[in-house]
Amino acid sequence: MKNKSFFSLKYLLLLYLAVTVVFPLVSLIGTIRGGDIADVFSSSQFVPMLQNSLVTTILATIVSVMLSFALAYALNRSNIRFKSFFVMLFTLPMLIPSISHGMGLVLLFGDNGLVTNLLGLNIGLYGYKGIVMGSVLYSFPVAFLMFHDSLQYEDYTIYEAASVLGLSKWNQFITITLPSMRRTIISAVLAVFTMVFTDYGVPLMTGGTAMTLPVYMYREVIGMMNFSSGAVIGVVLLLPAVAAFLMDLRNSGISSSASTITKAYKIEENKRRDILVYICFGVVLFLLCLPIVAFICLSFVKKYPIDLSFSLDSIKKLLENNIGMFFINSMAVTLLTALAGTCLAYFSAYITARSGKKLSNKIIHFISMLSLAVPGVVLGLSFVLSFQGFPLYSTIFILVIVNVVHFFSSPYLLAYNSLSKFNSNLEDVAQTLGISRIRLLFSVYIPCTMSTIVEMYSYFFVNSMITISAVSFLVNFRTMPLSLLIPQLESQSFIEGTALVSLLILVINVIEKLIAFWIKNKLERSANERALEIPIDL
Repeated sequence: MKNKSFFSLKYLLLLYLAVTVVFPLVSLIGTIRGGDIADVFSSSQFVPMLQNSLVTTILATIVSVMLSFALAYALNRSNIRFKSFFVMLFTLPMLIPSISHGMGLVLLFGDNGLVTNLLGLNIGLYGYKGIVMGSVLYSFPVAFLMFHDSLQYEDYTIYEAASVLGLSKWNQFITITLPSMRRTIISAVLAVFTMVFTDYGVPLMTGGTAMTLPVYMYREVIGMMNFSSGAVIGVVLLLPAVAAFLMDLRNSGISSSASTITKAYKIEENKRRDILVYICFGVVLFLLCLPIVAFICLSFVKKYPIDLSFSLDSIKKLLENNIGMFFINSMAVTLLTALAGTCLAYFSAYITARSGKKLSNKIIHFISMLSLAVPGVVLGLSFVLSFQGFPLYSTIFILVIVNVVHFFSSPYLLAYNSLSKFNSNLEDVAQTLGISRIRLLFSVYIPCTMSTIVEMYSYFFVNSMITISAVSFLVNFRTMPLSLLIPQLESQSFIEGTALVSLLILVINVIEKLIAFWIKNKLERSANERALEIPIDL
């Protein structure tokens, strides 16, 4: 009877995924008419916008992937101290919205930027240069984490053999390191390309006259309420994302490294190399932290750029503009998304990883992975076209649902990979002992994978706090989160307010990350203590 309730929950989950993932995409495609396609494609703006999107995306992807690989390689092939601290600093850009990166560059290098006024040097930020710079800041931490993770699992015995054969360090890098990283490099390129191509936050702030497809879609839907043109552009943005998703699935079959590590990588002593790494890291971190420093400085000035004296006027103005409501909206949406998303993603992974290769399980796995291929801006528009007029449409719950769908795939994969490591016969043993699947889930799997669950919760929390793409079409004044307050304040020329809101989002996410880090360390210590208490019968 208990297992029947488990299967009932499984089919309820399948229904939920069909309604929230498949149905909106079908609705989006179904609203397009031949005349809409002709109007958009024949427009004099379409080809230049497509060119702007492709050129900036390709340039940003090349720079972002090369920079992230270089940083990850230097970190893992040197004997510098405080490596975990550097990892945390390099991932700070992930904790603020993409639009804040664009705004930070404007505050620094715009026509009235801090650096521009201080040095009297105008770099010509607006256009391709600004989009590429902001996109690199926004996307490189994702690729950095992928490379950093892969480089930790290389087998040193291969390099020892190469050294015995007389291969130089450069030849070892070319013939061993790069081939072993092939799968990760492809995945990083696809992930960064998709992120940059579908983002409208950075080009909205720094694009100037170089309009990209996501910015055009945003203005058509938000500014002109032209849903038909928005739907066509949405499908155009969906195509490369789906292509990247399919290529990444194909890439998953490529072997990236040895499955068993017989010897951890041994780093030779080299003080000159380590000093050089410290210097390079210092320069990169200085450039990364410039936008954050700009946010801190401009949050507490009287009126930028006229009067830079210290003032708390921006805080008073935001309080008068009811920022408390936007803060409550953000926290409500973020906490509900993190809670609901973690539960749904974990249960989906439990079904697909621990219930065999049934057709229904394969469908759940495919839909769970599908959201990875759907850009947030496309998902948001598809929700508008699908659920407009429904009771939940004008509430924060629609924002929670779209965020859960938008960020579902990565936490799902975390749980799927963790649950797949358990013995494949565990369910059979439990059934023999009369233990239900639900009890097995709560008594065995959840306690053993608490670190993974904390990481899943943290992922949903941080991304829900910074997102602007998926929710931008679904909010109203009563449900608007902090992240969408940034473009609104910028349009009102309230620069100090945009800086303060960006800083507030960063502080909230840093606090959450520190709490998650503390919990994971506590869980690890508890696990080690329990392991020491287990008697070993020799």
